Amino acid sequence: MLRRFPRSLGAVPAAMLCGLLAGCGHIAPMAPEVSAAPGWETIVVAAQAEVEGDGPYLLDSGDRLRIFVYGHPNLSRLYVVDQQGAVAVPLIGEVGARGRTTRGLARAIAARLGAQYVKEPQVTVDIAQNRPFFILGEVRNAGQYSYVSGLTVNAAVAIAGGYADRANERRIQITRRVNGLIEKMDVPTDYVVQPGDTLYVYERWL
Repeated sequence: MLRRFPRSLGAVPAAMLCGLLAGCGHIAPMAPEVSAAPGWETIVVAAQAEVEGDGPYLLDSGDRLRIFVYGHPNLSRLYVVDQQGAVAVPLIGEVGARGRTTRGLARAIAARLGAQYVKEPQVTVDIAQNRPFFILGEVRNAGQYSYVSGLTVNAAVAIAGGYADRANERRIQITRRVNGLIEKMDVPTDYVVQPGDTLYVYERWL
């Protein structure tokens, strides 16, 4: 599903804009899908989910986590969420992390440990490093980069060395996994990037 964002709210009547703001409080960014860069296989997924840009951070593949189990140093260390969206914890094996918050994952690990191995386990989960973002297409240094909080499309392009000579600076597509589904959307350059996003800068033909 491809969604396009208006570049300005100037064309929206004032009464309508006030009604929208009063009813919602804020406008949530739409959720995306996998990009169709030249030579890539396009993944088409029908999805209606929306993602709250200021909502809780949901874990996914590539996140590095610091898991601490009080009194059990052999279980307390760094873990990486694997491609299946899970972390492999000694004693209890794989625990699903994808789509969970850090608190949700901590509760799931504690429940599994407490069921058989540890009496009243105290578990905390913190993010040691966010999963990276990717930028492709008409930028000078396409590739994978470390995510930083509050990253915008403009900042991501700057990290990748800026626009290439043939870049269409007005057309950038983001692809994102949302609850296991992959969506895509065209976004303005001030749009906030999330960890794991893939940005694609299109070529300018004129």
